[in-house]
Amino acid sequence: MRLGIDWGGTKIEIIALDDAGHEIFRKRVATPRDDYAGCIEAVAGLVAAAEQETGQTGTVGFGIPGSISPATGLVKNANSTWMNGQPLDKDLEERLARPVRIQNDANCLAVSEATDGAAAGAHYVHAIIIGTGSGSGIAIDGKAHRGANGIGGEWGAIPVPWLKDDEFPGPDCWIGHRGCIDYWCSGTGFQTEYNNATGQSVKGPEIMALKRAGDTVATAHYEAYVSRLGRALAMSANLMDPDVFVLGGGMSNVDELYDDLPAAMAPYIFSDAYEVPIRKAKHGDSSGVRGAAWLWND
Repeated sequence: MRLGIDWGGTKIEIIALDDAGHEIFRKRVATPRDDYAGCIEAVAGLVAAAEQETGQTGTVGFGIPGSISPATGLVKNANSTWMNGQPLDKDLEERLARPVRIQNDANCLAVSEATDGAAAGAHYVHAIIIGTGSGSGIAIDGKAHRGANGIGGEWGAIPVPWLKDDEFPGPDCWIGHRGCIDYWCSGTGFQTEYNNATGQSVKGPEIMALKRAGDTVATAHYEAYVSRLGRALAMSANLMDPDVFVLGGGMSNVDELYDDLPAAMAPYIFSDAYEVPIRKAKHGDSSGVRGAAWLWND
């Protein structure tokens, strides 16, 4: 049995998979925010519940909104900031009495979709979260690409490339830069930019409903979003040339993106032809926690 845990800012979720990848247990609890020790205990409780329910002992993989620094062995870059600076892997191994594997949650998305999802069997997968933020992860032959410094795939900190005159320098981002992919290509950014421009308080699905009804302001806003995400994907195409792009997060449910993004990417791709598919994550919101379980896929 493989246990996967998605440790997020609002919830901690566990899934148990059998050898064939079938879900045999799932449970989630609210994240004890700003309480590192409380989070460790919440994880221990979830593991105990999974193993009691199934009658099996499992390997444990974790997806976290950050990474373990090879330089210090401590968590870095987590937007759940109470994790930063903590020896998470050691604390978890001591509490659970077994080895654990930890990866960035976007890398877990990539592993999940490369294993038995929308990119199953692909050699090089770039998976992108377009939800609360916009992170990304890489899987090569089904394995997470962590990178030499634990920041492989961290495209959120990069400014949207090929900025237009009316975009420069871009809005502030929590990362400390301006015009970052993490903001402008996220569902949060899509909604916030529209609300700032119109003075309204409208959520993303409502903006898309207005666009589909022919509203010119919503249409222009959507087109600007597609342009920015398309430029970010083109940068990835030029730098990494993956076999498949996979989109997850709330904005991945906007079906128009899959038709509109290739044309938005095309002017910026350094190639005479480009046919790489862009696909929606097969496992949806479950993909990250499944990928955490598949970290023990060897």
